[in-house]
Amino acid sequence: MSDGTAARFPQVKSLRSVDALRARLTELGVADAIPVADAAEPGGVLAQPVTFTDGAAGAHTAPNRFAVLPMEGWDGSTAGAPTDLVRRRWDRFAASGCGLVWGEATAVRHDGRANPRQLVLDETTADAVAALRARLDPSQVTGLQLTHSGRWCRPDGTPVPRTAYAHPLLDARVGADAGAVLTDAELDALTDDYVRAAVLASEAGFDFVDVKHCHGYLLHELLSARDRPGAYGGDLTHRTHFLRTVVAGIRARAPRLAIAVRVSVFDLVPFGPGADGRGVPDHGGPYELAFGGDGTGMGIDLTEAHALCDTLTALGVGLVSVTAGSPYYNPHVQRPAYFPPSDGYRPPEDPLVGVARHLAATAELAHAHPALAFVGGAYSYLQDWLPNVAEAVVGRGDTAIVGLGRMMLSYPTLARDILEGRPLDTRSICRTFSDCTTAPRAGLVSGCFPIDPFYKEHPDRVQLTRVKRAARG
Repeated sequence: MSDGTAARFPQVKSLRSVDALRARLTELGVADAIPVADAAEPGGVLAQPVTFTDGAAGAHTAPNRFAVLPMEGWDGSTAGAPTDLVRRRWDRFAASGCGLVWGEATAVRHDGRANPRQLVLDETTADAVAALRARLDPSQVTGLQLTHSGRWCRPDGTPVPRTAYAHPLLDARVGADAGAVLTDAELDALTDDYVRAAVLASEAGFDFVDVKHCHGYLLHELLSARDRPGAYGGDLTHRTHFLRTVVAGIRARAPRLAIAVRVSVFDLVPFGPGADGRGVPDHGGPYELAFGGDGTGMGIDLTEAHALCDTLTALGVGLVSVTAGSPYYNPHVQRPAYFPPSDGYRPPEDPLVGVARHLAATAELAHAHPALAFVGGAYSYLQDWLPNVAEAVVGRGDTAIVGLGRMMLSYPTLARDILEGRPLDTRSICRTFSDCTTAPRAGLVSGCFPIDPFYKEHPDRVQLTRVKRAARG
């Protein structure tokens, strides 16, 4: 891809040795945030079991320190049920060697879907979703991410935004008006939908559900609803009212089900492409709408993230997945990548800086909240050096579990190879080409088209090539 990025930042794959990686991290000033071990040792810290304890459901133990992270699928049926493509993905999760599988984003109601092919958990799909859990190894601790997409709802392909509050920068991106803001009564009803879906997940055999609070979707947006009146806005107690209500409902109706939360612990101002295609902020002044932000739009303040972790502990939640930002308005914050999707922008910084932000935030929270088991993210961009960094990060207690997202699409057995001491298959390593985002944004199925042989031969690859060519033009 000729976008000028290569002239600015070295690709990770060009760093041919541990010393070269360490030198680059030192040059960027992020060596403290990204520790690098000489090697990942078979039978070492990554192979050790890890236990998290839920206040109602008790202890769950994953057999190792790797997790499959939840990714939004674009290949379910129009009714929200799994298809053969979804089942293939879960079969690869089963073979991955990961001790924890954090199942993909699943809408609690049809109109809360982010795309027309996203999974939905309701009475009509429950048996098919239960069959996904049955495809995994019984030793894998498995959850399902419950979601409502809020301002990013596209249940039938056209934006139908439902928002927590009027946003001065994001409303125009999705055509939201005052009527898009959910009322307190509508949010009250939605809590019932979350609890109903959680009960179905429990009956389906899942060990936990994730009450999703990340990436600009509805419950993440509620965390920054400081100016919203009523029960769901204002101070952090009110901004977590939805979470508290859902947790109480699940405890009452599905007490054997553990509860987890995946949360964007920090955010920055929305970005867009500048004149040269590089990402630039949409706004240059104070910005108070970023949960975990410092008010400038460009910095981090984890004070409220710490307070949220205290709340989760008090609620008996034992498992937290740390992420940041949003793929819609600041993707370089959310998933550091060398190559942008077709509707994105070139990275405004070396993506290793973005990795460092993730790892530093996770480490700060993990050391401050020992009752919580944290799953860290942003590891895929480390590519060939993922094992070395994972070994060092877990070894010094900066996270309990290493999460694998995009890497699972290209190299699903990475964790197994690391744990069993095999050399990495460098042909399968995710190079962050972002086709797994470009394709769905164009209405195509989700998969790794550049590397996975199955998707290399998929009919949608031809259309994807046209989409990318048109974007470059």
